[in-house]
Amino acid sequence: MQNNTSSLERLLSNLKIDSLNEMQLASIQANENNDNILLLSATGSGKTLAYLLPTIQLLDSSLKNVQALILVPSRELAIQIDEVFRKMATGFKVTCCYGGHKRETEENNLKQSPAVIIGTPGRVADHIRRSNFKLEQISTLVLDEFDKSLELGFQEEMSFIIGSLPSVKKRILTSATEAVGIPDFIGFKNPIKLNFLGVINEKPAADELLVMTLLSPDKDKSDSLFRLICMIGNKSMIVFCNHRESVERTSNILKEKGIINVFYHGGMEQQERESAMCKFKNGSSNVLVTTDLASRGLDIPDIKYIIHYHLPATADVYTHRNGRTARMDSGGKSVLILSEEEKLPAYITEEVVAIELPERLELPEKPKWSTLFIAAGKKDKVNKIDIVGFLSKIGKLKNEDIGLIEVKDFFSFVAVRKLKVGELLELIKDEKIKNKKVKFAVAK
Repeated sequence: MQNNTSSLERLLSNLKIDSLNEMQLASIQANENNDNILLLSATGSGKTLAYLLPTIQLLDSSLKNVQALILVPSRELAIQIDEVFRKMATGFKVTCCYGGHKRETEENNLKQSPAVIIGTPGRVADHIRRSNFKLEQISTLVLDEFDKSLELGFQEEMSFIIGSLPSVKKRILTSATEAVGIPDFIGFKNPIKLNFLGVINEKPAADELLVMTLLSPDKDKSDSLFRLICMIGNKSMIVFCNHRESVERTSNILKEKGIINVFYHGGMEQQERESAMCKFKNGSSNVLVTTDLASRGLDIPDIKYIIHYHLPATADVYTHRNGRTARMDSGGKSVLILSEEEKLPAYITEEVVAIELPERLELPEKPKWSTLFIAAGKKDKVNKIDIVGFLSKIGKLKNEDIGLIEVKDFFSFVAVRKLKVGELLELIKDEKIKNKKVKFAVAK
């Protein structure tokens, strides 16, 4: 691809972005003249574009095999990067590979070779062992959040993958933390280091994060959490717990007390996770209870509150959790719930504000949206336009009754105004979408 201003402008226009930030511009410039780039920048600062744009500039439309490999620590991050790449409409094919996704689907996608593969180390290593794509033309390697991949124990798979690539010239590593060594097997010689951790943290007032504490009189903090959520109201918030069991327990307690919420952790089936995340993104639930799985890679705009139900284990975990809010041009609030025997961790050095909960509290207003599950997706040749047309024509919905639509490979989720759901399900229950009879239901 030609490296010129007009092509960059077109890509940004497709993303509806007017201009790049300082870190992204520095990355593009550094990548023009250097083969090994280490990019350190805070979560939510735009690292994805900072390496995708230089990667796209290196793609050659005359080559027929994979040219760039992007390794990431989680399926959520892989899916997010894939969505950004597709929105840019580069003309180059991209394939996403990750655990929990049907391998047969990925194998079919790899038969007609993509220019770019985005994937998790375990699944990419599996495809390499099965010789499902050719390696000779892969010249660009990106390790996004490489520190997290190492932390999650992917070192062996990453070593195998990188050792299998004979032609890598360009290596781009990204991280939101500095304190991690780079293993020798990556072949990272004389890198150019772009450290924007300090710069990005110096945010304008609109992006400021207000840190607060709430003292729980009980060791079990669930009642304090419930009352805090009642005080906050129906604003978007993430509640972080340290263990999967705590996530489900906390979610159930809140549900019993009348707080609509969804939970999310690594032990769930892929469809369950995607359903939960979709409900949170589309406003069917304002409360997401989760492990630190949701502290990285998830791009959900306009989260107002981060609630640390359990104290973060390290300063890095604290930073990544808080990175979900106070992004781009809106502020955010971070609340640490402390039991009487807990102290504020030493790594929290900013000024904190103590919260006093009012005596009388009311349950937050219920969300106005519900999520419809449709058992058809991209592999059934169903897209967003088909779904809007179907719900408008057969389901008699107006445009303002239809919210966020997410089309996955084999199923789709649609936000529908809650008041309309009962009547809608009656109207569509025996109907076909794209000449196919499929299941319609309120998403579980």
